[in-house]
Amino acid sequence: MHKIKPGKNNFLPDDSVVVKGARFAVELELKKKQALSQPIAQFDQKTGKIFMIHADGTRTFVGNRLRKGRYSERKKEKT
Repeated sequence: MHKIKPGKNNFLPDDSVVVKGARFAVELELKKKQALSQPIAQFDQKTGKIFMIHADGTRTFVGNRLRKGRYSERKKEKT
């Protein structure tokens, strides 16, 4: 954490506050989607595949992740 001299407008929140807020927002959104029976996207890091998990528990394959690398580098390879 950066050291800041005390003053009126020098407050910088700790990163953990932002991370907790983001995790809570994601958890809330997942619960909302489950309550509304909407599909939830899931990424498998080992295989690099993307699935949609439906309310009845079925998994539908959506696609594979893109290759690693910058977009500009991938664009040059295609042309």
